[in-house]
Amino acid sequence: QVQLVESGGGLVQPGGSLRLSCAASGSIRFGSMGWYRQAPGKQRELVATITSGGSENYADSVKGRFTISRDNAKNTVYVQMNNLRPEDTAVYYCKRSFGGRDYWGQGTQVTVSS
Repeated sequence: QVQLVESGGGLVQPGGSLRLSCAASGSIRFGSMGWYRQAPGKQRELVATITSGGSENYADSVKGRFTISRDNAKNTVYVQMNNLRPEDTAVYYCKRSFGGRDYWGQGTQVTVSS
C-alpha cells in the first residue's frame, strides 16, 4: 500500500508563496497525482491534478497562481503556490489514483494571514 507524506505547509502572509511536497513510499510513475484542500466547515475540493503523461488540471480559483509538478525519480509531487490569499487557508492533501484506487496523505496545514 502506498504511503503519502505531505510537507511544506505553514503560515504565510497574503501575497506570499509556499511549495508543498508529497513524497510517496513507492513509484508514482503510473497513475495520476493530485492536490486537494479542505477549509473548516467546507467540503474537500480539487486544487490541481497531474497525469502520468504530465497533463495538468487546475481549479479555477488557483489558475495562474498554483503550479503542480511531479518528479518520478524522487517519487514526489509538488505544488508551487504563489500570490496566496486568505481564502487559500486549508488543510492540503495529496492523492494518488492508480488501479482504480485512491490513496490519501495525512494533510498539511496552510494558513494565509497577516
